[in-house]
Amino acid sequence: MGDHVETLKTGVSRREVLLATGATGISVLAGCSAGRTTSGLEKWVDEVPRPNVMDPTGTKDGQPYYEMEIREVEQKIHRDLPATTVWGYDGQYPGPTIEAEQGEPIYVRWQNELPDDHLLPEDTTVHSDLVPYDAPGVRVVPHLHGGNVEAESDGKAQAWFTRNFQETGPAFEKKDYYYVNDQPPATLWYHDHSLGITRLNVYAGLAGFYLLRNDHERNLDLPEGEYEIPLVLQDRSFNEDGSLFYPTAVPEEQGGDDSSHPEPSIVPQFYGDTSVVNGKAWPRLSVEPRKYRFRLLNGANSRFYNLKLLEYDESSGETGSDGPPFVQIGTDGGLLSEPVEIDDRLELGSSHRADVVVDFDDYAGETLLLHNDAPTMYRGTVGEDETDTEPLPEIMLVDVSGSGDERDASRLPGDLTQVPEIPVDSVDTERYLTLVPGVDDYGRMLHLLGTEESQSGLRLDDPVTEEPTLGDTEIWSFANLTSMSHPMHIHLVHFQVLGRQPVSDYNPAEDDIELDALEPPKPYELGWNDVVAVHPAEVVHVIVHFGEYDGLFNDQTGEYMWHCHMIEHEDHDMMRPFNVLPNSDDDDGAE
Repeated sequence: MGDHVETLKTGVSRREVLLATGATGISVLAGCSAGRTTSGLEKWVDEVPRPNVMDPTGTKDGQPYYEMEIREVEQKIHRDLPATTVWGYDGQYPGPTIEAEQGEPIYVRWQNELPDDHLLPEDTTVHSDLVPYDAPGVRVVPHLHGGNVEAESDGKAQAWFTRNFQETGPAFEKKDYYYVNDQPPATLWYHDHSLGITRLNVYAGLAGFYLLRNDHERNLDLPEGEYEIPLVLQDRSFNEDGSLFYPTAVPEEQGGDDSSHPEPSIVPQFYGDTSVVNGKAWPRLSVEPRKYRFRLLNGANSRFYNLKLLEYDESSGETGSDGPPFVQIGTDGGLLSEPVEIDDRLELGSSHRADVVVDFDDYAGETLLLHNDAPTMYRGTVGEDETDTEPLPEIMLVDVSGSGDERDASRLPGDLTQVPEIPVDSVDTERYLTLVPGVDDYGRMLHLLGTEESQSGLRLDDPVTEEPTLGDTEIWSFANLTSMSHPMHIHLVHFQVLGRQPVSDYNPAEDDIELDALEPPKPYELGWNDVVAVHPAEVVHVIVHFGEYDGLFNDQTGEYMWHCHMIEHEDHDMMRPFNVLPNSDDDDGAE
């Protein structure tokens, strides 16, 4: 890259940021540790629950119609904790799984039945000019993450609504969301997306699986029924009375002694001290010595996971040799072309999904540990010199029985599906998009997203800068100028990862993207993705087509969002809108 230097809002130059990210990082970006009473909880006493599948409540326009109530409930998160007050879709945390069929649309009425007051303290300084914090009722807006859906049903941050739709946000358009399901079968999920309080609503429990299926996938004879298990990985902290603990002040090591900070205050990141899987703290999963299909979802607010199964001695708490490998068959947007065995660890940033098959046949009678070695301040690497971390290494135990109930009739085919490659020579536009540190009016750290012209970052309500036209193919190059990794998410579309390179090696004003010179995608980044991890001091290039492509996906126009999916970050201005414009040949756009 050339010698271009730009001053950021932090008062440091771009070159100084690059130097910082190459060393220990900026201390103000340290993770938010929340060491509470749960450190004394006994682990591995509860079995992993499996979310139930929700049935439609009726039909609308001849299509399945669901009514999903969002309400407050008491739920046992751990055997030895009092019941915890959480928020749940259909009154449960995580919410029930919606199973839909490719090509068959559904309608969902998301019905807000929450109390008048929020379960967790709100920082009313976050987007105070855009959010009516004094309005009665709690604001919610569900987003189908990974859904190739119409803009009116996307669940954008300003489309919120309160109980019985008494108050609605400026982007609210309809009560019944329409999901066309015209995309490959995949592990999608739904979660809240309300401006300024997404971190609180999701932490309170508002998330659930949405599985899209088709006959082709069923005919592959993959593990199914009780041998296919969705697993959402999260971290939480609890008070002695079982209530959720969420910090309300910036820690001292992050400049929290500044008297100008509001109380309560948003925190830079949240890292809990307790592993929670499918709503249970430090659980165990009983399996047979056969193949299982796991739909893994990182549903944590900020935490990265770097996962591997290890042999485990429960009496001593010591780990042993590697357990069975993950064989990945799908990513965010659906099946891979062929299975990929993960040789080392499986990386999952917040909101990332991995569809994997694990064969426990050689581990009959053994106990395995789902182990995580990602530090809280994740930078794409793991080492002994990591500082400012609150690691969460023990995620879940897996008990493999001595024998199975029946013969394993499932298989792992060599070919899964056809994933068409988006050719680089079809690109209409290349965009250089920066991830930069900043400071808000109270002196608190925040992160911003910028462009080649505004590399120091833009706010959420600044004018739209990304306006692709329906039918266009673009390359979005995410350049991380911060000291931590960010999982970047684009609504509406799925993209393909072209590769990575050092940020110092690419100047968009002077350099072409040379595919042969890029570090290729990781095995778990192949196929269709809607989230990509962008590590410090690197540029990640992704190629995306807006609209139907080779018989996949569908044409949609309108306003959507792109943002970091560390939820504290997206709440605090690391989120931007983009508009998909109608093609000039079809000014009416797509229905």
